[in-house]
Amino acid sequence: MFRSVIQILSVSMMLFHVSCQQQKEEIKKETESIEKAVKESNPSVKSIKEKLVKDGFQIFDYIDEETGDTVIMQQYFIAFLKRGSNRSQSEKEADSLQKLHLEHLGSMYKQGYADISGPFGDDGDIRGITIYNTPTQKMADSLANMDPMVKAGRLVIEIHPWWAAKGFPLR
Repeated sequence: MFRSVIQILSVSMMLFHVSCQQQKEEIKKETESIEKAVKESNPSVKSIKEKLVKDGFQIFDYIDEETGDTVIMQQYFIAFLKRGSNRSQSEKEADSLQKLHLEHLGSMYKQGYADISGPFGDDGDIRGITIYNTPTQKMADSLANMDPMVKAGRLVIEIHPWWAAKGFPLR
């Protein structure tokens, strides 16, 4: 009987040991998965710069004296949407063009080509802006000129290169 108890204890200890090993391996895999997710969601400055350069973007960087952080400056393109010469559309046509215009801008944002768009609050010749996140001015110009309002002549585009710190939010 004593021998049976010892055998049961030995088997129990082996099973406990195997169970602990499996838990350790599961914890290790989960930890590695979490570390990978954190690294991917918080990429290094070096990897951000490498990707931007690989994708054809113009960049430079500097060290923020206050924080010691590396700030990556990226070239974007600001499209000024200016009043066009063809404004003879009926109200219904203009409303339809406005709807298509907003769909176009929404599509540019969803596809990652435009970071922000908006109208100006006055009734001046410059009606609004779109900031394009493209590697070249030619690409930004092409995308901006696909806007139905531009195609109809209701708006015209004027594009300028513009530098901004990568990842800095509006406030």
